[in-house]
Amino acid sequence: MRVDLFDFDLPPDRIALRPANPRDSARMMVVGEQGIDDRIMRDLPDLLQPGDALVLNDTRVIPAQLEGIRERDGQTATISATLHKRLAPDRWLAFVRGAKKLHPGDRVEFGAKAEACLLGALPATVISKDDDGVVFAFDLSGIHLDEAIGRVGHVPLPPYIASKRPEDAQDRLDYQTVFARDEGSVAAPTAGLHLTPDLMERLKARGVELHFVTLHVGAGTFLPVKADDTADHRMHAEFGEVTAATAAALNAVHARGNRIIAVGTTSLRLIESAAAEDGTIHPFAAETAIFITPGYRFRAVDRLVTNFHLPRSTLFMLVSAFAGLDRMRAAYARAIETGYRFYSYGDGSLLTRAEA
Repeated sequence: MRVDLFDFDLPPDRIALRPANPRDSARMMVVGEQGIDDRIMRDLPDLLQPGDALVLNDTRVIPAQLEGIRERDGQTATISATLHKRLAPDRWLAFVRGAKKLHPGDRVEFGAKAEACLLGALPATVISKDDDGVVFAFDLSGIHLDEAIGRVGHVPLPPYIASKRPEDAQDRLDYQTVFARDEGSVAAPTAGLHLTPDLMERLKARGVELHFVTLHVGAGTFLPVKADDTADHRMHAEFGEVTAATAAALNAVHARGNRIIAVGTTSLRLIESAAAEDGTIHPFAAETAIFITPGYRFRAVDRLVTNFHLPRSTLFMLVSAFAGLDRMRAAYARAIETGYRFYSYGDGSLLTRAEA
């Protein structure tokens, strides 16, 4: 499909730079067969039925943005790296701003400033680079490397926020779901940011099941679609896991006639990757690069909680596939007109899957 079909004009002032406080006070647009309704996120239990199930991504964001100094033959250069895929206990693949300044064998001191001493810096060696990024071998490994990244790294805010303000200490709290557990993401599963402990308790009191899966979100989620046709866009693979117990529980939801609601596009992509043609969800522990555009036949997910996404993005393509392109274009036009807040810290929506 032509990528320009997924384009729309978004005023810059619709980009949320901070989340709603409290989190579940964010607005929620309900988009279904009967039209559009404006609610707030804490209304979610009232819109679901006992026996329905929410699927939540429990990945935990790491401070994967690293600033460093490359020194070669007495010459220095500053670089900025976003870790996006762990290759080994001591190796990461990263997107690098300033990658042209790097060659295999170069040494980089992350966490160092040009005017400061290198005490406490995190050294690494450039192993290789290609279209997928730069491979760094760090001098530390395993948990020691994780601890060092936690000290010198910072939260990799999406570019549309980072370009407007610097990351700060509050982002370490805001850019993490309250149920985050398994470290490995460089971007938050942002639909999950709306859930609070109180909202989760009210969902359970309503009889709604909460099930957790893990998809480690890579920095590829920030990359724009540069192709003119969706067929020419390549998704970056991300690792995900659906346990046997979770798969069985979700299959039981459908067996009794209830609905599976994915909280976020990451949860949806993982469940759809784990589902067979007949909709049966199987245990899954592998990388997925599933790219969902209109025409995709959904196998397992019935409803979707998600934020408002970038024009021409793979995420807007996904929601258009899920709820219908015309319906989502109308919903987004309404969201812009009525002041909904967009992107990672923005408002949410509850979408019903369109009939095939």
